Amino acid sequence: MTSGGPSDSSPAKNRRRDAARVKAKELRVSQKKKDRRNKVFLQGGIGIAAIAIVVLVAVVIVNSIKPAGPGPRNMASDGALVGEGMVTALTPAVQPDADPQPSEPDPTGAVANIRIYVDYLCPLCGDFEAANTEQIEQWVDSGAATIEIHPVAILTSKSSGTKYSLRAANAAACVANYSPDDFFAFSSALFVDQPEETSVGRSDAEIKAVAKAVVKNPGVSTALPSINTCIDEGTFEAWVKAATDRSLEGPIPNSTMSSIIGTPTILVNGKPYTGALDDPNEFASFVQQALGETYSTSTPTPTPTPDA
Repeated sequence: MTSGGPSDSSPAKNRRRDAARVKAKELRVSQKKKDRRNKVFLQGGIGIAAIAIVVLVAVVIVNSIKPAGPGPRNMASDGALVGEGMVTALTPAVQPDADPQPSEPDPTGAVANIRIYVDYLCPLCGDFEAANTEQIEQWVDSGAATIEIHPVAILTSKSSGTKYSLRAANAAACVANYSPDDFFAFSSALFVDQPEETSVGRSDAEIKAVAKAVVKNPGVSTALPSINTCIDEGTFEAWVKAATDRSLEGPIPNSTMSSIIGTPTILVNGKPYTGALDDPNEFASFVQQALGETYSTSTPTPTPTPDA
């Protein structure tokens, strides 16, 4: 009988088998440790990435939402009230947790109170401005009327993404805050060569150029630089949004209107004007009629003197 090779149970073979088992066990243990490290690193990396995303989102939100802050000075009613001599009434800034204070109408009924809600991109506002500004300025300058201008930003989305309505209304608030007696001139100047709806509107630099042309008060040397900074930083944009919401939600003070439904909304002694926006004669007649009605109801009827 032919003899075979060495026996499978030889000591050398067993030692090699045992060594292979030990080596395999060491490799398995090493691989498990490596897998655990990789899992920890992966989870940590995901956690760090998630935290970074949360921080980034928070920064974007914080930067995109400006704090409400106080409103502009001299617009406590959400509008600037201009009276005799084109002087703007001075009022403190309305704080974030306070309500606007409506202006007090003339108690005698002898002065026409004209109130206008305007959007500086609104073409109909431009039509009314072009037709009526000159005569309104004459009435106000002489003391026959007051005008209260409320800048609102209803058409913010109608300027190819530049938010011109919002930026222009903010600029008007900046002028009211830092150079109030130039407010009427600045508001009117924004309607000269008025940008068309759906256009990009004026840039901030162009708005600042309008301010530079009308701010004439040399008594406050910091007025124009402060206005420019206010425009650049959008200081009162949150206030403009809040004031716009208030006008759309109502009620409208000193009138029977529940809210404005568009711009321009024009009231004379609380009565809404619904006539032609581009006809100064029709508007003048409406002012005279409203003034007469207010005067007649605010003037007490004389009591007859009793016979002696």
